[in-house]
Amino acid sequence: MSFESPLPPYNASDPSATFLNSSCLDLLMIELVPMAYRIVNEIDSPSTPPLQAQTQAQAHGAGALGNGTAGRKMDEEEERDAVFYRLEMLGYRVGQGLVERFSKDRPRFTDTLDVIKFLCKDLWMLVFRKQIDNLKTNHRGVYVLTDNSFRPFSRMSTEAGGQAVVKAQPFLYFPCGIIRGALASMGINASVQAETSELPGATFQVKALVGKS
Repeated sequence: MSFESPLPPYNASDPSATFLNSSCLDLLMIELVPMAYRIVNEIDSPSTPPLQAQTQAQAHGAGALGNGTAGRKMDEEEERDAVFYRLEMLGYRVGQGLVERFSKDRPRFTDTLDVIKFLCKDLWMLVFRKQIDNLKTNHRGVYVLTDNSFRPFSRMSTEAGGQAVVKAQPFLYFPCGIIRGALASMGINASVQAETSELPGATFQVKALVGKS
């Protein structure tokens, strides 16, 4: 498998060929957010016995609860943070795996800007089938990536009063994780934040974290 689209004729009988229906990823991205909310509320539901909550957490890959929220209902901020953590960590592992697989035959990057450009062009094309529309940097470790037509937002309907933008925000958690995981695999420790002010656009801010010696 490579970044380039396979040229016809497609040989489905080739045992080394790998194909994936691109709609599968679109459907996965749509379902991830409501699934994360369901899992978070099932684990931390006040009606869920602690032992059952522990079993559910382990079944969903959450491990031990360790947050002391079992037995009471989380408020909106706690729920949002729990969903962010779950989706961001899922994306982080996906980002790591993508880079490990698709950059193994490339020379190692020596410059942070080259890594960001690789992410904006090659990795974004692989995941979202388009490149980042705009990249800005202050040359001090902060990079702003703008996607004017972010694929997960392309089919979202808009609502009056700005509710569509608010509801779209959780769908940025998973891509944030992909970016952070990809950068980590290429040796860059970074924080990633994302926002949208108007659908279907999205803006990602990447801040490289430099360890203190």
